[in-house]
Amino acid sequence: MTETKTRAAHLLPLTHTARGSVVKRRFSPGDKSFRINLLKLAAFSLVLCALGSQSERAFSLPIPAADAGSPQANVARDGQHNFDFGIGVWHTHIRRILDPLSGSSDSVELNGIVTSRKIWGGRALLEEIEADGPKGHWEGLSLFLYNPGSHQWSQSFINSRMASLGSPLIGSFKDGRGELFSQDTFHDKSILVRAVWSNITPDSHTYEESYSNDGGKTWAPSFTANKTREQQEPASDIAAGSETTSTAPDGHEFDFDFGTWKTHTSRLLHPLTGSTTWVDLDGTTVVKRIWNGRANIAEFKATGSSGTIELLALRWYNPNTREWNINFATPNVGMLGNTPGVGVFKNGRCDFYDYEPINGKSVLVRFSIWAITTDTAQSEQAFSEDGGKTWEVNWINRYTRVKGD
Repeated sequence: MTETKTRAAHLLPLTHTARGSVVKRRFSPGDKSFRINLLKLAAFSLVLCALGSQSERAFSLPIPAADAGSPQANVARDGQHNFDFGIGVWHTHIRRILDPLSGSSDSVELNGIVTSRKIWGGRALLEEIEADGPKGHWEGLSLFLYNPGSHQWSQSFINSRMASLGSPLIGSFKDGRGELFSQDTFHDKSILVRAVWSNITPDSHTYEESYSNDGGKTWAPSFTANKTREQQEPASDIAAGSETTSTAPDGHEFDFDFGTWKTHTSRLLHPLTGSTTWVDLDGTTVVKRIWNGRANIAEFKATGSSGTIELLALRWYNPNTREWNINFATPNVGMLGNTPGVGVFKNGRCDFYDYEPINGKSVLVRFSIWAITTDTAQSEQAFSEDGGKTWEVNWINRYTRVKGD
């Protein structure tokens, strides 16, 4: 029996399973224009310490930081606090309909804990979910990102059992109700997915996910989570040090990278053109362990001759393939990139690879990171036009640990 690919499909190890409050999905081929626009926006981003592979678009001119009183800064605040109601620790009672489009009411129930906190200076929300049900214990991670240009939120989800990241739900809030949408497959057929946050009070709210196979004319509820507050704020911030325990089989491979780093970056301005012009940026990278060691995030900010760049990176471990994945977001894009870099550690070094379009060509991208000493590390990014036979390095990132962090 085919499993739905939505985030709901990966909350439980059931034939058709549920999720906590985010969806996994893929855009249809008709979404090509969306992907192109996203890549154009990503042109203003930068790959650094905790980042994975990134196309040449990442090396366009940086985005100058908005002045606090500028129209751009005011727009960025519009809608950015929509999910503030979810900050804290919640008990969640979940009911998952096993086959919602069949008219059957057969379901399973779970109980668990959801912990939500702001990260990246309030630009993102991180949600960690633990639940127990008929098939045992399950954990999930979701990342909420806000796009100040479109005034929309994106929501991406990773399952502890499958650890694959799909394209996000996207949508907005209106009259105190949040609705995010995506397209997915269920029983090998294309469906629409709708996620709704409603009945929002200071100490409770409801999340419901529904499917539609008639273009949104009708919706069949597939998953409902009723949340009641247990704590106003999470007990503590996410861990920045390697002393935190990890439940991932290889969750300690990035231990060398946790903490705060002074970062010096040298960037080749025009890769694959024969250019030899490099520019420098200086800034700080903060890397923290999350999701019981299955993932980590990096927040980067650097300034160079062309302005200030800020970036959020997400790295997570796939226990099935024993590989690490990397993806990132920038403030003006408001969602993770379409294609993560994938890599494994060998002799203390991780090389992440993916193919990306650069100047109209598909180019192999490699991002590598390794420790030099306890307090120094380095990473490099390189492009190859011949399938990995030769490489041109276009980023060199040098890290020096900030003591006492």
